[in-house]
Amino acid sequence: MSKTFRPYDPDQLLVLPPSVREWLPPDHLVYFVSDVIDTLDLSRIYDSYDEERGFPPYHPLLMTKIILYGQVVGVRSSRKIQRACLEDVGFRVLCAGASPDFRTISDFRKRHLKALADLFTQVLQLCKTAGLVKLGHVAIDGTKVKGNASKHKAMSYSRMVEEEKRLRREVERLFAQAAAEDAEEDRRFGKDSAGEDLPEELRRRESRLKKIQEAKAALEAKAREEAEAAGAQKPEEAKPEAKAQRNFTDPESRIMLGSEKAFVQGYNAQLAVDAEHQIIVAEDVVQQSNDKNLLVRMVEAVCDRVGEAPGAVSADAGYWTEADVERLEWYEIDAYVAPEKVRHREWREAPRTEGPPPEGASTKERMRHKLRTAEGRAQYDRRKVTVEPVCGQMKDVIGLRQFLLRGHENVRGEWRLGCTAHNLLKLYRACRAGVTSVKEVLAAAKTGVEAVPATA
Repeated sequence: MSKTFRPYDPDQLLVLPPSVREWLPPDHLVYFVSDVIDTLDLSRIYDSYDEERGFPPYHPLLMTKIILYGQVVGVRSSRKIQRACLEDVGFRVLCAGASPDFRTISDFRKRHLKALADLFTQVLQLCKTAGLVKLGHVAIDGTKVKGNASKHKAMSYSRMVEEEKRLRREVERLFAQAAAEDAEEDRRFGKDSAGEDLPEELRRRESRLKKIQEAKAALEAKAREEAEAAGAQKPEEAKPEAKAQRNFTDPESRIMLGSEKAFVQGYNAQLAVDAEHQIIVAEDVVQQSNDKNLLVRMVEAVCDRVGEAPGAVSADAGYWTEADVERLEWYEIDAYVAPEKVRHREWREAPRTEGPPPEGASTKERMRHKLRTAEGRAQYDRRKVTVEPVCGQMKDVIGLRQFLLRGHENVRGEWRLGCTAHNLLKLYRACRAGVTSVKEVLAAAKTGVEAVPATA
């Protein structure tokens, strides 16, 4: 029995369509990202090119598109973007025949990181225009993201003191040994003989000693600043805690307990997510390992980004402080924040309450009563299906399991850029689902007129 297959000839010459717009389906993600970026204000990037020198740079629109599209599809490193510009049809459509190398891409991102990160607000306003942001309920949570540093490159203050003493002894011993060897060589070859460089072993120890001394001095300076801010009697005598640590690769990162119950060297990335369509309405990155005192800060960030206050806010027990909850009450924002951590079984089996809380109840007691009501439980449960999935999407879809950059301000910009990509992807999917129209959204972005959702 003969077998028949479709023709296959790898050497067959093909003629691609003359327009790159015909390379992919018209509703492909790359065209949506490109069209949206065409409507954004990139004047901060354009204005930074104030002189003409050497060969003209790549167009800022091209560079912005490949970096942001890379974020959307999880291609974040400059080397991977360079490869994609040669091998991936979507990137080739954006490049329009250009092929920037990874160093050019990396330098552009570093130079314009703040301007690129600030596109978050413009994309968020576009989502709001499309009717995807309602602010009826906003859920807040944090997730630990690994930094571009190893936790094994960190050292505690007490260990630094011990290592400094040990390395000083080692350097003194090696200097004495080198001096003895020099004297012996002078005796054998004469004093006019050319000297040798410092031994490699001595150079290595001196370099390590210098790094430890710098890290130790930085921790001591921080302790003095904190003591002065706290109003201590003699802040100049303040010493760091023995367990205070500093990383030699990224000194601004911290050791934190991650979601998988393992310690990571990184940062605490914060998200505030609108419950309607999982749009990120505020973001931040902090150095503290816990979420204390961040609730009001994140709610105020929502007001700043969107221009409105949310109707209700939910957060887990990590955010609980009476001061923050009372502040939200003063703002007239309905807060649903667990006063303490409760196991899922205990939460399910907890008795339900009705009516107002007892007279004279404290802030914590009022919140406990509120979360035991049917409405309170339903509102608090929205947190699990609003912000927690987005934390996973940021890591698995956008690919932000580890920061590429170092330094607090840099990783804040990197996180914000990733949040911009997340919102772009949500907006694209809403358009494909018919929640809103691409043409209406883009037209509204150019004219400033609010678009009406297609399902309204």
